[in-house]
Amino acid sequence: MSREKPVSVYRIEGLSCTSCAKKFEYNVNQIATVSDAKVNFGAAKLTVNGTASIQDLEKAGSFDHLQLFSEHETIKKKSWYQKRQYQQLVISAVFLVAGYFTQLYFGEHNKLGIFFYLLATLVGGISLFREGLKNLFSLRFDMLTLMTIAVIGAFAIGEWSEGATVVILFAISEVLERLSLEKARKSIRSLIDLSPKEALVRRGGEEIFIPVNDVKIGDICVIKAGQRIAMDGIVVNGVSTVNQAAITGESIPVVKQIGNEVFAGTINEEGYLEIEISKKLADTTLSKIIQLVEDAQANRAPSQTFIDQFAKYYTPAILLLGILLAIVPPFFQGDWLTWIYRGLTVLVVGCPCALVISTPVAIVTAIGNSAKNGVLIKGGVYLEELSRIQTVAFDKTGTLTEGKPEVTDFISFDKEVEKSILTIAVSLEGGSTHPLASAIIRYAKKQEISPVESPYQFRSITGKGVAGIVNGQEFFFGSPALWGEKIPSNLLSVITPHQKSGKTVMLLGTENEVLGGFAVADQTREASVGVIQELKEIGIKNIVMLTGDNVHTANGVGDHLGVTETKAELLPQDKQKYLQELRNMGESVAMIGDGVNDAPALAVSNIGVAMGGASSDTALETADMVLMGDDLRKIPFSIRLGRFTRRIIGQNIIVALGLKLVVLILIIPGLLTLWLAVFADMGATILVTLNALRLLRCK
Repeated sequence: MSREKPVSVYRIEGLSCTSCAKKFEYNVNQIATVSDAKVNFGAAKLTVNGTASIQDLEKAGSFDHLQLFSEHETIKKKSWYQKRQYQQLVISAVFLVAGYFTQLYFGEHNKLGIFFYLLATLVGGISLFREGLKNLFSLRFDMLTLMTIAVIGAFAIGEWSEGATVVILFAISEVLERLSLEKARKSIRSLIDLSPKEALVRRGGEEIFIPVNDVKIGDICVIKAGQRIAMDGIVVNGVSTVNQAAITGESIPVVKQIGNEVFAGTINEEGYLEIEISKKLADTTLSKIIQLVEDAQANRAPSQTFIDQFAKYYTPAILLLGILLAIVPPFFQGDWLTWIYRGLTVLVVGCPCALVISTPVAIVTAIGNSAKNGVLIKGGVYLEELSRIQTVAFDKTGTLTEGKPEVTDFISFDKEVEKSILTIAVSLEGGSTHPLASAIIRYAKKQEISPVESPYQFRSITGKGVAGIVNGQEFFFGSPALWGEKIPSNLLSVITPHQKSGKTVMLLGTENEVLGGFAVADQTREASVGVIQELKEIGIKNIVMLTGDNVHTANGVGDHLGVTETKAELLPQDKQKYLQELRNMGESVAMIGDGVNDAPALAVSNIGVAMGGASSDTALETADMVLMGDDLRKIPFSIRLGRFTRRIIGQNIIVALGLKLVVLILIIPGLLTLWLAVFADMGATILVTLNALRLLRCK
C-alpha cells in the first residue's frame, strides 16, 4: 500500500493576476514529485501534496518572479531595489531613455538607438517573451500572448521605440498591480501576524521562551501586562482585562479571571495571567479564522465565474479583431503599415487583466475587512447573497435576548406547598442544560433547595416540557401547553399578564392538575432594539422573531424590540418550514441563531448566521457567516458590506469593459498609439483595484 505524500503550504510573494495563478498551479502540477497542487489567489497561498523542493516550486513560478515561503515563516521584506524585477525595470528604463536621446540627436533610424531599444526590451521583457511565445506555440491565448505579438509586430514594422515603451509600461503596470493587491491582502496578513512566534512557558520550575509549535496542551503559559496571548487556553491564575478586538471585533476589553477562556492573538492589557493551554497551534480560534477566511477567498462568487468564462472567449475574440483590423482595410486602399500598427494596438488594449481581476480583488478586500471587524463570511457567493437579503429572521433566546433567563415570580395558590413545588421542579430539571432549566436551578440554589432524587421514567416532551416520577408520583413541568384546556380560569388570569409582559411561564403539576409555577424573564440584549431599527433604515422591510415561547410572551418581546412579525410556539422543524416557505415565495432570507439548536433553520436560509463563533467550533463549521462575538450590530454592517461589494464589482466590470470599448473606438481612426494603449490598459487595471480598496472603508 502506497504511503500518502506530505502536504506543504507556502505563502506566495508576487502573485498579481488570476491567469498567473492558474498558470503557476498548472506548472506545479507538472512536477513529477507533486501529486496535486492548489493555488489560492486571494490568499496568495500554495498547497502542495508531494515532495517537491521549494527551489523546484519557485522554478515553476519563475515566469512571474514568484517567491515561496513556508506558511509559518516570517517573511523578511526586501527593499524595492533588492528585488530582481525592480532591478530589471530600472535597467530597462535606462536603456529606453538612452535609445530615445540617441535617436533624438542622431536620427530616428540610428542603429545605436535601435540597439538600446532592443536591450531595453530584452532586459524588461525576457519573462514576458519566454511565456508569451510558449503560449503562442501552444495556442493558449492570454494577456502575455497578446503583449508578445504586439511587441514583435511593432519591431517588425520598424516601431522600435514604441515596442520598447510597451514592454516597460507593461512591467510598470504589473508592479503597480502587485502593490495594490498586496494592500488588499494586508488585512489577512495582519491576522497571521497577530499570533506571537514564541510563548513564555513554565516548565520544570523555570519560565522559558519556546516556539509556539512546541507548546503542548496542558502547558502553563505566563502572560504579562501588554503581551499578546500566544495560544488558546483557560485562566488558572490571575485577573486582567483582555482586548479581544482581533478575534471578536469588540473594542471594549473583557475581564478575564480563573476559569475564563482566552484566545491566541488577543492582548493582555494590564494584569498578570497564567493560562493552561487547551488547544494545539493549528486548532486555535485564530488559526481557524485564518483558514476559514483564506478558504472563503478561494470560494468563487457567481459574478467571478461568469467573468472567467467570458474571458475564455474574449481574449481569442480580441486577437481575431486585431488580425482583421490589420489585414482587411489594406484590401480597400488602406496602408499596410498603418493598419498593422492599429491591429497591434487593439491587441495591447484588449488584454483582459482589468476585467479578470475586477471581481476577485473586491472579494479579497471585502472578506478581509469583515474578518478584521469580527465577521467571517465564507465566500464571495455569500457576500453577493448578503446584498440581496430582503428578510432577516432572528431566533429569540440567546440571540435577541441574553440567553440567561432568571425567575422573577413564583406562581402558587398555597404558600405551604411552594417549597415542595420548587423541590419537584428542580428534581425534574436537575440534569438539563436548557436556559430555562438553568434559571430554575439557580433560583432553587438561592432558596437553598436541593433535588430530592433523580426522576424515575424521565422523558422529554418535545417543545413543551418534561415528565418523570418523583416520590412515587408522576409530575409534568413545562409550558402551559402541557395541560391545554385543563388550566382553570383563575390560574389563566394570573399567568396571562406575565406572558403579555414578555415573560415565559413554566408550570408544575400532575396529569390533571396544575400545582403552581414560575415566571421567567430573559433580558433583551442592549443592542437588539437599535439593530432592528438600523435594519429598517437600510431597507430591510421584513424582520421576524422566531421562538418556541407562547404567543403572549413572544408578542410582548416582539413589540418591545420593534420586529415586523413574530412567530411563536415553533419547534425547530417549524422554524425550518417557515423559512422554506419564505424562500418558495422568492424571498432572500438571512437567519441568525446560535449555530447549534438552529442548525436546520440556518441550513435552509439563503444566509445562515451563527453567533459566538469565538467560543464555538460548531458555529464556525455550520454557518455561512459567523459573528465571532455576540454583537448584533455586525448584521447591518455585513449587509451594507455585501451591497457595497456588489456595487464595486458592477462598477469594476463597467470600467474594465467601458474603457476598453472607448479606446477601441479611438484606435480605428488612428487616435491612439501603442504606448497610450498600454496606459489605457494599465489605467483600467489600477482603477478597478483602487476602487475595490474602497471596501476597506466600510465600517
